[in-house]
Amino acid sequence: MTVTEGQASAPRNYAALFAGVTAFLVVAIFAGQAGGMRLALAAAIGAVAGISLYHASFGFTSAWRRLVTERRGAGLRAQFLLIALTIVISYPLIGWGRDFGIPAGGFVFPFGVAAAIGAFTFGVGMQLGGGCASGTLFTAGGGSTRMMITLAFFVAGSVLATAHMHLWNALPSLPAYSLVTSVGPVMAVALTLFALALLAAGTVAMEKRAHGSLVQRRPTGSWLSGPWSLAAGAVAIAFVSIATLIVLGRPWGITSGFALWGAKIGHALGVPVADWPYWRGQAAAIEGTVFRDATSVMNFGIIIGAMVAASLAGKFAPVWSLSRRDVVTAVIGGLLMGYGARLAYGCNIGAYLGGVVSGSLHGWLWLVFGFAGSVVGTRLRFIVGMDRRVPVPSV
Repeated sequence: MTVTEGQASAPRNYAALFAGVTAFLVVAIFAGQAGGMRLALAAAIGAVAGISLYHASFGFTSAWRRLVTERRGAGLRAQFLLIALTIVISYPLIGWGRDFGIPAGGFVFPFGVAAAIGAFTFGVGMQLGGGCASGTLFTAGGGSTRMMITLAFFVAGSVLATAHMHLWNALPSLPAYSLVTSVGPVMAVALTLFALALLAAGTVAMEKRAHGSLVQRRPTGSWLSGPWSLAAGAVAIAFVSIATLIVLGRPWGITSGFALWGAKIGHALGVPVADWPYWRGQAAAIEGTVFRDATSVMNFGIIIGAMVAASLAGKFAPVWSLSRRDVVTAVIGGLLMGYGARLAYGCNIGAYLGGVVSGSLHGWLWLVFGFAGSVVGTRLRFIVGMDRRVPVPSV
């Protein structure tokens, strides 16, 4: 389902809009007091992300599912456009930014057994839960009560994984590899754009073989109340990705904030979280204000931005009646995503997007295993009755 269909003619929810704007001001002020202008800007960037994600219905979950079930690749091509627009700025910033007074570092991590299992687990969970990390935030902010459950158990799964990370980290892994460091920013951009073009061409060929033509593009309606085209969403989210790199000095991430939220809740309930190897040395983060954590501040901004967008579109109307299947799949999907994300350095944003726009090999490998898990999760959706089986177009 597209959350932004028919928005232009819907009456705006001014009460929710006022609440959203007020919440943003509170977060921005608290973040500014805790970490200065940098964190206040992070809140604003997060709000832009929430508005953009909501109005463009820009997610990874449905795009991957549609490629498998319908042989439609528009969503995947929009993701490639997002990456392409980001790397032409991010690779030079990572390679040369320090020379120009803009120090920026990438997410470059080793990828091994634990990360592969984590990415696969996350892929399964995102289909059962109904959204990836960014999708969970913007749909929850847009008023989805089911996704609020997914988010709660995403947090639970994240902190649970931190109790076992020292065991997972002992498993074999490939060394970290950075394309930017190895061949330089210019060649890294050229090689990555070539790879993205090949992948996009593959989805075009698949879609045309199955349907004879590409799906008609959704045009942008109102910039204020939506809906936006996928291309417009890709441009806006590329801006978010680049702005994050400039302001915070590292790529956009989401799920480390969930682990912190869970750790703080556990600590408040008397769970000895600070004694776990993962959290040793992070007592200040667990006991201090959450507004000092840039990832958390951006996450709050995403939720609030989506709430504002849904209010402007007249679509903020939470439905509190959920079926047992809705609740069970939200719980299981959230737990799988939370646990898998910690093993695999994050989600579609922090690990896949963050890795690829850093020039790291682990981002591409995350895509492979995450997509494989998504295929399994898509099949499970049919088994539990979340989706109706339809004939898959032949290719």
